Amino acid sequence: MTVFDTADVYDLGVSEQVTGALLRELFSSRDDYVVATKVFYPMSDRPGDGGLSRKHVVASAEASLRRHGTDHIDLYQIHRWDDATPIEETMEALDSLVRAGKVRYLGASSMYAWQLAKAQHVAERHGWHRFVSMQNHYNLAFREEEREMIPLCLDQGIGLLPYSPLARGLLTGSRHREGGGTTTRSSDDPVAEWAYGPDDFDVVDVLDEVARELGEPPARVALAWLRTRPGVTAPVVGATRLAHLEDALAALGLVLDDEVVTRLEAPYRPHAVKGPSGT
Repeated sequence: MTVFDTADVYDLGVSEQVTGALLRELFSSRDDYVVATKVFYPMSDRPGDGGLSRKHVVASAEASLRRHGTDHIDLYQIHRWDDATPIEETMEALDSLVRAGKVRYLGASSMYAWQLAKAQHVAERHGWHRFVSMQNHYNLAFREEEREMIPLCLDQGIGLLPYSPLARGLLTGSRHREGGGTTTRSSDDPVAEWAYGPDDFDVVDVLDEVARELGEPPARVALAWLRTRPGVTAPVVGATRLAHLEDALAALGLVLDDEVVTRLEAPYRPHAVKGPSGT
């Protein structure tokens, strides 16, 4: 089974259109792949065309179905928490999509643990479908999710789909301690500037050392570490070259012993939680 993760806001729907067309071409049966997409961010300047109101959630799901050219979304995720909409309204709208057969499962992304707990409680209280997955910011250089979110998900049986598993290229060796990097993205990436700092290169140094000893690229070692973390179902890997896919696949067969894991984790320093909704 292959999972393809996107969102309506990526290129304002173009990503869904391209992904849907490609999947229909590659696979003979809809049952051979999983479509995951997200809702929250504004799709236009029109009032109500953003957030997690019932209007936007239902309309966005219908639009995503049309763009993907399918009759159902396997995993429908809220991209961010919406402070302007009662979570009861959002969870009821999501439940209605599942009961209508347009969505199979519900997922969440990037929020505080208390927010996820509240959403699950609201759904359980009303007999609505709950979230089965959490797409969170988690990698060898950013492990703050281990404090509250991951223990909550483990307790509640919620699968983890970490995004940015290679820290926007930091864990591939494409970034420099002094700033910038060796690729187009790493040389000018404002998000990475607030997400990662100088201390994170201590992690990179140890990762590079371990990778050389194992005879593996750093990316494979970083993915192998993440794959073995409790609760992780599948890291969301973004690939722009064949080598990226090769590293991701090779990481499945790379087993790290306890001593190596301890070495990789030792230089980590706590981060201030930054970004939208606690990421």
